[in-house]
Amino acid sequence: MRQITDTLLMVRPVAFRMNEQTAVNNYFQEDIKNADVNKQAQQEFDDFVKKLNAVGVKTIVVDDVIEEDTPDSIFPNNWVSFHENGNIALYPMFAPNRRKERRLEYFARLEEAGFKINNIVDYTAAEEDDLFLEGTGSMLLDRVNQKAYCAISPRADEDLLIEFCEDFEFTPVIFTANQSVDGKRKPIYHTNVMMCLAEEFAVICLDTIDDAKERKNVLKHLKQDGKEIIAISEAQMHEFAGNMLQVQGAFDKKYLVMSAKAHGSLTKEQITKIEKHCEILSSDLHMIETCGGGSARCMMAEIFLPKTN
Repeated sequence: MRQITDTLLMVRPVAFRMNEQTAVNNYFQEDIKNADVNKQAQQEFDDFVKKLNAVGVKTIVVDDVIEEDTPDSIFPNNWVSFHENGNIALYPMFAPNRRKERRLEYFARLEEAGFKINNIVDYTAAEEDDLFLEGTGSMLLDRVNQKAYCAISPRADEDLLIEFCEDFEFTPVIFTANQSVDGKRKPIYHTNVMMCLAEEFAVICLDTIDDAKERKNVLKHLKQDGKEIIAISEAQMHEFAGNMLQVQGAFDKKYLVMSAKAHGSLTKEQITKIEKHCEILSSDLHMIETCGGGSARCMMAEIFLPKTN
């Protein structure tokens, strides 16, 4: 099993803006009244893709469809995940307008690129019961050690997580992660905002796991699997320092991908720890982060499907 991949599915936005349907529990979003929001997001997206391609990371870029009015389509990792056994998982989404992001025609592009699809495991019927599990936003998959780390929230249902783990043979590592909003502790909407799992290390905001037993359990699992722990503060998490993804470029070189804002928030010591394992690749995603409430990791759906040839 591989933990990182060199190929990503990415969706170029056409109707990007702050999504009013997700803002109810994504406390990272801000509404910018600006006619150029989508245009700026497209520019940030294009620059980001160029940077990935320049180091040999392959991107399969598909265009969003204007008619569907899907403001968050730039974050495909929430509705789909791709697995080494040729299976694809489709996930139930909290916001009705995000459900329209699931476009099966994108899979034809993957097949054209030589990827093999064996089976689609569809969890989307759970939406009828108002139960959600938003892909690798809600779950951090340690594919090598077959563990799924998940902070329970309105967008991550525990029973659905367990169902996914049974189907895909992962062990669930369940906890609650909170952030301070107007003086109250409220659940963080996605696990991948407070945590990143790389091959040899984990970047994690331990301060968000208020329950000492849960925190200890998460650390136990990470250490058991030989991960170096790189702790970030809650303030750094708000700069999207938890929303990172390790990828593989040309000549098997590894990169930790993040936004310029996340990169700028890291201390010299944290950067040194990361650079022991891989290079940092960062890109300016200011508009996407501010309006979308998501960052670099959310924009990349990793493709682990087997090749047909």
